Amino acid sequence: MFFNKHNENKPKEKIGIMGGTFDPIHYGHLVIAEQVRSKYNLDKVMFIPTGNPPHKEALGVTSSKHRYFMTLLATVTNSYFEVSKMEIDRDEVSYTINTLKCLKRENEDADLYFITGADAICQLDTWKNVDELVNLCKFIAATRPGHSSQEVNDKVHELKNKYHAEIEIIDIPALSISSTDIRDRVNKGHSIKYLLPEPVEYYIYKNFLYMD
Repeated sequence: MFFNKHNENKPKEKIGIMGGTFDPIHYGHLVIAEQVRSKYNLDKVMFIPTGNPPHKEALGVTSSKHRYFMTLLATVTNSYFEVSKMEIDRDEVSYTINTLKCLKRENEDADLYFITGADAICQLDTWKNVDELVNLCKFIAATRPGHSSQEVNDKVHELKNKYHAEIEIIDIPALSISSTDIRDRVNKGHSIKYLLPEPVEYYIYKNFLYMD
């Protein structure tokens, strides 16, 4: 029997996972994804718009079709970024545990890096099957304005001790852009220019999104 020595020494693929409603996607999301990709030398970052998000199901999330197309428009110029419909194509509620299990099956030899904000990491122990979830990936927590580093560090220390989770904190250039603020600005007729990529801005106005 012969073995391919080249494959034995081949480094594992490193895949970043950027989940969210992306309602709409904006420069804050893109900066976080690119900074993490660069720091951890990821082979790619997958943007996965949620289909039926468990934490925001009552907030009137925009249709998955619009959120998917906006994410495509925002990421098309970065060859390291790709967009997946895997959660959108599901009928059931989108739980991170199900998504990561599916990605792990499809990428058995890859290391998964789940990228999220520090605010979400502080809520990690409320996620479904968190004790199983932490064994599927490494978590990268991006700091955002409004969250004290001490608060985040204390929570990460607690999660590491409780679940043996692998979590790293990365400082991101302070961008206080939020999807909620963008929706509010559109609704009030205020400018959203330079808060998100121009094609996404055009798409919002063309499809009359976030307007009462």
